[in-house]
Amino acid sequence: MGTIRQGDSVRKGASVSAARDQVSGRDGPPSPKVLRQYLQRFPQASVLVVGDLILDHYLMGRVSRISPEAPVPVVHVESESLRLGGAANVFNNILALGGKADLCGVIGADENGRLLMKELGNKRSARGGVVIDHDRPTTRKSRVIAHNQQIVRYDLEGRSELKATLQRRILQYVESRLRELSCVVVSDYAKGVVSATLMSEITRLAALRKVPVIVDPKVEHFGFYKGVTLITPNHLEAIQAAGVHGDDNQTINEAGAMIRQRLGCQSVLITRGEKGMSLYEGDGAFWHLPTQARQVYDVTGAGDTVVGTLALALSTGASTKTGAILANYAAGIVVGMVGTATVTPKQLSEALGNE
Repeated sequence: MGTIRQGDSVRKGASVSAARDQVSGRDGPPSPKVLRQYLQRFPQASVLVVGDLILDHYLMGRVSRISPEAPVPVVHVESESLRLGGAANVFNNILALGGKADLCGVIGADENGRLLMKELGNKRSARGGVVIDHDRPTTRKSRVIAHNQQIVRYDLEGRSELKATLQRRILQYVESRLRELSCVVVSDYAKGVVSATLMSEITRLAALRKVPVIVDPKVEHFGFYKGVTLITPNHLEAIQAAGVHGDDNQTINEAGAMIRQRLGCQSVLITRGEKGMSLYEGDGAFWHLPTQARQVYDVTGAGDTVVGTLALALSTGASTKTGAILANYAAGIVVGMVGTATVTPKQLSEALGNE
């Protein structure tokens, strides 16, 4: 899984054009037909998502005046909603794309924890790996949005490392599920679930079963991710982790190569907003994928969509490059929606275009 195959051959420094513009060949990206074949196999995948569970809270409204109390806009709230965020959003993205998924993380013994479990609803696979920590709050991010623009965000969270007893419970769950898994995703939002001990054990256990591990990282935890299959930092996280400066291709190339070498991982996929994505693999091979976003309203949760799509692609035998192309299309869809969102197989298939 996740290896370069015939039709996905290495060309150092190649730029991958949109899949609709070329057909699959030894030096070109796979055709829409080939990409759809992987998409059709997504229901065969079984992915475990481990990480920080977040309840995303949205207050949507409009602004027509400035407050007389302070120079801030007054938002007239017209709607309120709760959505799954963090690792729970990765889990939700995998389900929305037709895959099977389990969820493993921590909530507090509070109202937000109850609401998060309510949002999971009848998704039974999400419940077995969710443990309760009586000493921390459930993480909640509240966003106030007016006219499709985020005005402010306020967070409720605890960031201390989990107690050893809770870490053991999570690892026991991971180990119990590995036999049936095609991929593990670690969604690290630095809220306490992901630690050096947890990562080293997950990496070791997954290696024994030859199950790929994909990490959506945080800069402060980069040292935890040694030996994973694939890591997906955004461009700011990548340059900070590598200790370089700038945002041009040469700087990003340097950062990607340094991260891959330091962590000993198979691949690094750097997400770069309006500049698309850049993928770095062994022997200095890299590709730049231009963005597929037609209109950007909100980048919230786009990284969750990327890792979820990658996990499904690698689970169904796609190379890392093919998985990155599919993830690029999926991200291009989700940034065109306001708030935390998911992508359906129909939306992704339509975005791939025609032969």
